[in-house]
Amino acid sequence: MKGSRKESLEERLQRLDAELAKRRTEDNADDVAEEKAAESRKGYAAAMKLSSEFVAAIIVGALLGYLVDRFAGTAPWGMIVLLLLGFCAGVLNVMRSAGMVASPHPVDRMAGRDAAGKTNTNKDGA
Repeated sequence: MKGSRKESLEERLQRLDAELAKRRTEDNADDVAEEKAAESRKGYAAAMKLSSEFVAAIIVGALLGYLVDRFAGTAPWGMIVLLLLGFCAGVLNVMRSAGMVASPHPVDRMAGRDAAGKTNTNKDGA
């Protein structure tokens, strides 16, 4: 009688171990899926940020161009020039946000230093 109890206990322990192993693998799979989803959300957020910065710069350039043309009577040149400037500003903003172009440090801009860190000492700016 003791032998059958011990055998049934061992069988139950083996089934329990198998069930626990199965649940652990399911939990690990859920964790991996959640990590992939979080990474996907981060990528989507970055894409929305970059695209909205680009579009906003173009729209601002176009609106300013329209206003210049409207009040100065320079149609269509104000719109063309400021639309192109807005496009360039949008590209620069996207490149800065993506980390491809570093924005100059405010101290360097105020001190008159160039990108290599050298101070511009010539009076003629060369």
